[in-house]
Amino acid sequence: MDFKSYIEEKGKKAKEGARRLASTSTRVKDSALLAMADALERESPALIEENQKDLETAKEKSLSSSLIDRLTLNENRIKEMAKGLRDIVALPDPVGEITRMRQRPNGMQVGRKRVPIGVIGIIYESRPNVTADSAALCIKSGNGVFLRGGSEAINSNKAIAEILIEAGLKAGLPDGAITMVDVVDRQAVMEMLKLDKYIDLIIPRGGEELIKTVSANSTIPVIKHDRGLCHTYVDEDADIKMAEDICFNAKVQRPGTCNAMETMLVHKGVASAFLPGMIKRLQQAGVEIRGCQKVLAIDSSVKSATEEDWNTEHLDLILNVKIVDDMEEALRHIERFSSQHSEAIVTNNHQRAMRFLKEVDAAAVFVNASTRLHDGGEFGLGAEIGISTTRIHARGPMGLEELTSAKFIILGDGQVRE
Repeated sequence: MDFKSYIEEKGKKAKEGARRLASTSTRVKDSALLAMADALERESPALIEENQKDLETAKEKSLSSSLIDRLTLNENRIKEMAKGLRDIVALPDPVGEITRMRQRPNGMQVGRKRVPIGVIGIIYESRPNVTADSAALCIKSGNGVFLRGGSEAINSNKAIAEILIEAGLKAGLPDGAITMVDVVDRQAVMEMLKLDKYIDLIIPRGGEELIKTVSANSTIPVIKHDRGLCHTYVDEDADIKMAEDICFNAKVQRPGTCNAMETMLVHKGVASAFLPGMIKRLQQAGVEIRGCQKVLAIDSSVKSATEEDWNTEHLDLILNVKIVDDMEEALRHIERFSSQHSEAIVTNNHQRAMRFLKEVDAAAVFVNASTRLHDGGEFGLGAEIGISTTRIHARGPMGLEELTSAKFIILGDGQVRE
């Protein structure tokens, strides 16, 4: 197969689709998204059937239970996908919004207008719902979307994309607004990363190796959605019951996600009161605890944590636990190992809470809340295209506004430069 020609042809189509989509009305975009949501629910049995093919392959390859969970589609998850599309319809369209209009001394008015970025390439792994979320957010923000999912979800992703494309075309979206790379060969990705003539931005979503590969080979600007090595620090002034509930949720609710807690730091002043009950609760939920020597002194059933553990995104029911002498040690640990994704403190001490917010460098910093809440929907952005750990352009959940750029608009009445 001539991958270069294959990808370039899709790129041309996506570019033309994006050009036309940029001027498509909000009414048409919203109607298309509603039609897509209805189609996903209507075709739910067919989607589940295609997903089963991916799940069977995943089991044959002995993928971890957490990865299989991320891959799985069922009726409820398809309904959640459809709801995500409808939630985006309810959000204001950022395209065309005019901000910062100011009058200059010569009478000229200068402002900024939100515009689509263009064609956004999404390279992602495992989770089929990313296909729907990404397409919907790009459509609403006037961007063409160029999708390349992982080989482990190829059947699911193709089925979802076909449903979305067909529903969108019938509702008035331009051809090419949604483009799907339906081959799994790695060479297709390499060609996609060099398609700077047609793709304006690449957003990779997946493991560390994927991010490294994309960053090293792309000639297109990249916004990283990197690994989530997230910490929760239980301070000496924490409410013990609140800390238990927050930490349990952060680890157990869905451990295979990037905003799940990987390391729990506990102040020595509350360790003896907090850890025995917390460890028991986590172990009853199937969590393997890997602790420092001070933790092992409290509970001998805990495994000894290695240096590598502190730097590992487990994405599984495995939790690192470390007892620290004070907040200074907690901050140093976070600074050393954090992936700057999601960090949390549990405390009733206002001064320490404010210091944590100020000094911890991450896309989202929480006080008395679970890191699992780091999500576009939870933040009121609607479905997200991902969580950016990049500092430039957008950081944190990328919703509609983060998928637009701005152009200057100038209103004059004959002004010239002297």
